Amino acid sequence: MMVVMAPHATPEEIDNLTKSIEAQGFSAHRSDGKEQTVIGVVGIVERDVDPRQFEVQKGVAQVVRISSPFKLASRQFQTADTVVAISDRLAVGEREVVLMAGPCTIENAAQVEAIAPTVKKAGAKIMRGGAFKPRTSPYSFQGMGEEGLKLIRRAADAHGLAVVSEVMDRSQIEMMLNYVDILQVGARNMQNFDLLKDLGKVRKPILLKRGIAATVQELLLAAEYIMAGGNRQIILCERGIRTYETSTRNTLDLSAIPVIKSQSHLPIVVDPSHATGIRALVAPMARAAIAAGADGLLIEVHNQPERALCDGAQSLLPAQIEELATQISGIARAIGREFSAAA
Repeated sequence: MMVVMAPHATPEEIDNLTKSIEAQGFSAHRSDGKEQTVIGVVGIVERDVDPRQFEVQKGVAQVVRISSPFKLASRQFQTADTVVAISDRLAVGEREVVLMAGPCTIENAAQVEAIAPTVKKAGAKIMRGGAFKPRTSPYSFQGMGEEGLKLIRRAADAHGLAVVSEVMDRSQIEMMLNYVDILQVGARNMQNFDLLKDLGKVRKPILLKRGIAATVQELLLAAEYIMAGGNRQIILCERGIRTYETSTRNTLDLSAIPVIKSQSHLPIVVDPSHATGIRALVAPMARAAIAAGADGLLIEVHNQPERALCDGAQSLLPAQIEELATQISGIARAIGREFSAAA
């Protein structure tokens, strides 16, 4: 349920209500709006609780039952869009469309040092790169691990970029916090609930990718796991779902963007690289994603894709990401948003 405080509610009244909620075995999640404070009442108790016992307390305007299975991620809980702050100067979910770009996998120092200025020039604010790679075959390259994170952190810092990289296991979280600005949860781990619970304790943004066969509701419930743990800095990512279509790697569900925007306050970005798996299709789908209302893009870029250890066929060349950035800028302006292509 959701407790809406009166506009004149005092800090003491809000604090007293929070204590009352927690005394009943629930957790209280506070959301401060411009005019009113809303407190989400979340949890499982062994007995029925009459919502009227909260409604009669001082400072309470009304108690509303939230019908959706995801509570904290719901528009009912928070009507205003969530803005995820990456740094003092960078956020996802505001007017500006954010580009995250870089190699699928960190391969060596020369590679990331060559790609960093390329994506920076194209207008990227965040550099992507995998140090731990979930691969279908156990014989494929699994990533450089911590050494790779050191390389991408150094290259990103040299060009004023933030870093996003995938975390695959609970044991990697603490180490990765030393190197990344955003922890990415890959499609295969979207329902790794132990990992999600631990990320709920982290105070850094989480990029949560939709699973290969997950519904929108399942994606939002996965986000709910993280939010229930206390971390509300979540960026959702549509990266295509598996269907019977074989002409592309996955089927990019662009309709998920407006659907999620209507059901949740969380920002959403799109990964057209993994969605299509084909270089020639990345730019068209990236343009369509921005037109559909995506808050950003996650795109693979490689300076020598023919030599890439992973996903070279879907990685854009430097000239292609620069051209796409110019196109994105025009589309963003057409729908009332902004994107700074090249410096």
